[in-house]
Amino acid sequence: MAATTGAAGAAPAPQGERAELREVMFVGNNWDGTADVIESSGSFGKLGRINVVPDKQERLDEIYANPIKLLFFLGIRNGPGEGHDQFVDDMYSTPDGRSMVVSRPSFADVVSVDVTTGKLNWRFPVSGFRSDHMAVSPDGKRVAVSASTSNTVHVLDIETGEEAGSFKTGDKPHENVFTDGGKHLWNMSIGDVQTDTDAPWLDWTKGDRKITVVDTETFEEVEVIDMRERLDAFGRKDLSDAVRPVAFTPDESKLYFQVSFYNGFLEYDVAEDKITRDKTLPKNPDTSEDRTTWVNDSRHHGMSMSPQGDKLCVAGTMDDYATVVDRETLEEGPLVTASKPYWATVSGDGKFCVISESGSDQVTAIDFGTGEKTVSVPVGDHPQRVRVAHVPDGWTSPPAR
Repeated sequence: MAATTGAAGAAPAPQGERAELREVMFVGNNWDGTADVIESSGSFGKLGRINVVPDKQERLDEIYANPIKLLFFLGIRNGPGEGHDQFVDDMYSTPDGRSMVVSRPSFADVVSVDVTTGKLNWRFPVSGFRSDHMAVSPDGKRVAVSASTSNTVHVLDIETGEEAGSFKTGDKPHENVFTDGGKHLWNMSIGDVQTDTDAPWLDWTKGDRKITVVDTETFEEVEVIDMRERLDAFGRKDLSDAVRPVAFTPDESKLYFQVSFYNGFLEYDVAEDKITRDKTLPKNPDTSEDRTTWVNDSRHHGMSMSPQGDKLCVAGTMDDYATVVDRETLEEGPLVTASKPYWATVSGDGKFCVISESGSDQVTAIDFGTGEKTVSVPVGDHPQRVRVAHVPDGWTSPPAR
């Protein structure tokens, strides 16, 4: 599937002509269809905003003219969108800082937006009817995107939008992570999170959930990891095997991961191919125990790790807190009150965990050292993914369109 180029698209600048870059953070406001640009450390002050759906009316006209596309569009609104359209799931900057690449679930595509003009450079329609989580390769040249309804991951050239390759996954591919210096790509499929068959004994109805690891040159499978078998062997038959957000140690020897319905996380030894520890985190007594009320089968959704690999930051989504956990002891720090925290990442200077509070439309920084909140910054409607990125030095918001 080829990318379509916008009429106002601009070619990337040659290497020698690239301007100086400023490190920032992109905050994707899913229900707004905007991305706020904030400082990547310090005060995390807001620098500007980018409209990532400048072609909104064109896309809506296209969808409403196609009954099947409309059916899925409305299904996203009334399912994972919680009554809202999902206009931005994930985003990264291109290596030259001139563009932002965004996955837009409700429009089933990935687009490149010029951060200066706000115009589209290219658009890639994914297979199926919904795009989801992305990952960028260590060299910044490729971006992988999950196509939820076709059980496919597309890998694109980040500058042109041309497809470099694709591969099949389990049901409902979700998180993507490049490892081994970009030689391998891990995809975690989460199965169907929209049904109300949420009782533990009905877990098997959620579909084929697995981790698919591929070679990024050939896109051939290197390994398939069925966490159901590993969980059972570890003695946690009660837990779902739907792997949600993950965090690797710096040397990639350990994988920490969240699963559906669980207020905690697990540790997986990559070389030994087994789960070695689990950590159950506190429950909020005000959180309903009715699993059908938990958003998209999440209880906790969002993990990051300090650059030194000694601390984990966990977003306790349905329990309305985030906490920093010591990786050696697995002891949690203070429970930082947060409204439906949906993601956790690391600040540009590596000193803070930054969470998105989708319930209160703000991002909050938590000190890895003390575990205490330092600052919250207002952003747009329903922030989800937060990513360290780059824009040209002296950047200002593109004109409103």
